[in-house]
Amino acid sequence: MNKSLRTLCLCGEKFSLGLSTAELKYILDHIYELTYIRAMIDAKTVFSALSNEIRLRCLLLMQQEGELCVCELTTALDLSQPMISRHLALLKENLLVLDRREGQWVYYQINPKLPDWVLTVLSTTATANLAAKPFSDDLQRLENMLDRPDRSCCE
Repeated sequence: MNKSLRTLCLCGEKFSLGLSTAELKYILDHIYELTYIRAMIDAKTVFSALSNEIRLRCLLLMQQEGELCVCELTTALDLSQPMISRHLALLKENLLVLDRREGQWVYYQINPKLPDWVLTVLSTTATANLAAKPFSDDLQRLENMLDRPDRSCCE
């Protein structure tokens, strides 16, 4: 059995590809993932998430700082870990954030595959509001965090 796709016939046109089956599956999986994310993310989902102050503050910190550990978010927002985790779970369920586990720690970041309009809303909101309270206080507490992880783990 030939394990590479040499040509693709699309709308009567032939395209030379030379892709292996694994490479083609990888491409198709990513196309499906992007299509699925973009279909699931609508204005109601985004603005519902942003309507809660805790979720908004988490998203704005991630927009500003990139990937953050749950311990950083609990310190920055001065809230309990269960409270932060509950809101992060909702953001993850709605595909707005991604998580990764490293040992016992979980790191979150804004989903980079969000539609451009969502990324623009988050960027504009962060830029316009980070100097205002409570967002400025969140950033200050994060900056003052003594045992802030080095992105490899929380010690």
